Order: sequence, then structure tokens, then C-alpha cells
Amino acid sequence: MSEETTATTSESTSTAPAKGAGSNNEIRYLTPIAIETKKAKYCRFKKLGITYIDYKDADFLLRLVNEQGKILPRRLTGTSEKYQKRVAQAVKRARHLALMPYVADMLK
Repeated sequence: MSEETTATTSESTSTAPAKGAGSNNEIRYLTPIAIETKKAKYCRFKKLGITYIDYKDADFLLRLVNEQGKILPRRLTGTSEKYQKRVAQAVKRARHLALMPYVADMLK
């Protein structure tokens, strides 16, 4: 039985085209290579030149929270640390004055 397996493996390797042959019917990959192209993160506040984040502008602040009313983290929004602290403070002030809800179901 071992003679048969060695004979079949030697036949299959001998019939395979050489690497430099350039066979067009050769399948190199069964699935395409997953190359993830992510958009470059940028701080929207630096880009637009915004220096003050107004806590009274609830429509703008709603873009920085998710459906449950939680503040989105920096790793998702791309906001710099300086402006993320200002966003958090503005959202907290707006919540305190009841301009924004603390917790919501399907806010957006």
C-alpha cells in the first residue's frame, strides 16, 4: 500500500507545471486575499477649525453619540484627545440641562 501512495504522489508532482511555466488554468488561491482598506481617521474639529464645541447645539452633539445615547469613543470617530474631552464635557452639560437624554432607545 505504501508503494501505491508513493507512486501516486510522484505522478502528481511530475505532472504539475513548473513555477515559471505560466499556466493560465492554474488556480493560485481558492479565496481572494482579504486586504482591508480603511479610511484614514482625522479629527473633524481640527480639519474644520472648530475651537469651541457648543453644548447648546444638540443636533451637532447627536452625531457624536450612538443610538443608546453613549458618547462614541475616539477610536471610532477619529477625534483627537483634546477635542474628545471637550465633546464629553459638552455632552454632559447638554444632558444636565435636558437638551439631550441620558439614556434612550433608538435615539437616531
